[in-house]
Amino acid sequence: MTEPLIMGQVGLSFHTAAAAVLAEVLEDLGHTIEIREAPHEEMFAMLGRGEVDLVCSAWLPASHGGYIAPFEDEIEKLAVIYTPYCIWGISADAPDDIQSVEDLAKPDVAAKLRKLIQGITPGAGISRFSRQMIVDYQLEQHGFHFQNGTVDDCCGAYLDATAAGDLAIVPLWHPQWLHTEAKLRELKDPKGLLGGQDDATMVLRKDAAHKVSAQGIQFLRKVSLENAVVSELDQAICREGLTAREAAKRWIGENRSTVDGWME
Repeated sequence: MTEPLIMGQVGLSFHTAAAAVLAEVLEDLGHTIEIREAPHEEMFAMLGRGEVDLVCSAWLPASHGGYIAPFEDEIEKLAVIYTPYCIWGISADAPDDIQSVEDLAKPDVAAKLRKLIQGITPGAGISRFSRQMIVDYQLEQHGFHFQNGTVDDCCGAYLDATAAGDLAIVPLWHPQWLHTEAKLRELKDPKGLLGGQDDATMVLRKDAAHKVSAQGIQFLRKVSLENAVVSELDQAICREGLTAREAAKRWIGENRSTVDGWME
């Protein structure tokens, strides 16, 4: 294919990890891929304006559904490449009386925890959900507060607390590299504010479908990385220092039969 296919990715490591695998395979199939990156809201605005042809990936329906709703009839939903979901986590070694977000509003439980809940960028689903949880579970009156930041801020705050022997809540998601290094207890969310499981879906503008070969479309309808693979790629980027493309090339080389199966 001679006309470049413009792939958008949200500027977070696990999004770039998944996108890199797709870009590598599409290039092997003869496509020219241009990557554009932006925060959540801007990336989906770019998709709506036609500035990117496809996005890897939209978490639907909860996390990103609102971003694509205004132009949903202009896109085609392709493969679900993994199944993300958001959590509030705490150390698996935390006392047994901390099982639910509701427990955090108990004074004796609140006294055991650091009060800062360090999050990531404002447009992420986990950030929107977490801000609402602070309100709806009435945690603010017990000293808890949510703060936006980077993924490094989020994971670093949890690891720092653990190293200091403190308990802290980490607003996280699957897939994410921290799960490979920390044993977390997922707190129950009886109000259902964390959105449940999403489908990480490849979304392609219908007016850009002509840029994708028949084999490329077949691949984009069948590719499936799953949560564990994305976490593995994310760890390679964030903890081993590989670039997204280096991590993707290594994984593809080690899983050639799986990749070939996506194009049969």
